[in-house]
Amino acid sequence: MRKIIVAKSGGDYSTIQQALDTIEKDNKEWVEIHLLPGVYHERLEIETPYIRLTGEDAKNTVITFNNGAATLMPDGDPRGTFRSYTVFVGTHDFIAENITFENAAGPGYIAGQSLALYADGDRLGFYNCRFLGYQDTIFTGPLPPTSIIPNSFKGPRAKSPRINGRQYYQNCYIRGDVDFIFGSATAYFEGCEIFSKVRDNHRGGPCGYASAASTPEGQRYGYIFHSCRFTSDCPEGSVYLGRPWRNFAHTAVINCQMGGHISKQGWHNWNKPEAEKTMRFEEYGNTGEGACLQERPQWVIRLSKEQAQQYTVQNVLGGEDGWNPQR
Repeated sequence: MRKIIVAKSGGDYSTIQQALDTIEKDNKEWVEIHLLPGVYHERLEIETPYIRLTGEDAKNTVITFNNGAATLMPDGDPRGTFRSYTVFVGTHDFIAENITFENAAGPGYIAGQSLALYADGDRLGFYNCRFLGYQDTIFTGPLPPTSIIPNSFKGPRAKSPRINGRQYYQNCYIRGDVDFIFGSATAYFEGCEIFSKVRDNHRGGPCGYASAASTPEGQRYGYIFHSCRFTSDCPEGSVYLGRPWRNFAHTAVINCQMGGHISKQGWHNWNKPEAEKTMRFEEYGNTGEGACLQERPQWVIRLSKEQAQQYTVQNVLGGEDGWNPQR
């Protein structure tokens, strides 16, 4: 495997983008770009396949930028959600390890939605990574077929075909406040910490929503949170596990530990009662103060042991190509 060293000083290149630019767009063999510890203030667009982006220590290897939805483009047009990303991964076969992805634009009421990661591709794996933001920290593409607000899908994949990609997040730390994991992909989160950050402007209402799936109609799997920890500095009972960005949203939370910040209701219908008939919010085997399954709404699905056991990584993410991202 070809290996490129990036360092603030002393590497093959001093920026990540310089290293990416040396790789052919139709690359067919794995290339490792290894980042030595440092803060890389860069906005990246990765559309070359078979890239392995590695660091030595996630806390000390940081990719950060500060665009928000309210940030103006050169033509004066606001960036909007889908042009606010720090890192865009729009390819297949990509791995990131031991890296922090950060959007430092600030809280949503100041900066608007601000993506640390826009991930839209198949066979994407993230291991021991940290994702830091506020509103909309991670977008797991693709975009829904159409936007609710006309012309609001401005970004790199607005006019592209929607492809159901598979994504895997293992032992990652994900921080945000409102809908900070959202999108249409089939995404499996295993052994991750999902940290809901307090909003200083929530004014007694919900402090946040950990996820907002937009699973397309007919897609078997959306988000699976397995053996994760939901933690927070929010007030007790003020955070929801998820709400439906689109009406066929699917999210399963299995064998997770939930802090007291999770609302007894657990889930929110986004004030769309019609979605209660089509969305699939599922739970099994969760523990902790926030795991109040008996107090969840009737439309929350209580999985049986046998049903929960079907939510293995291989069943959810496996396919004819035999992809197995577990390590």
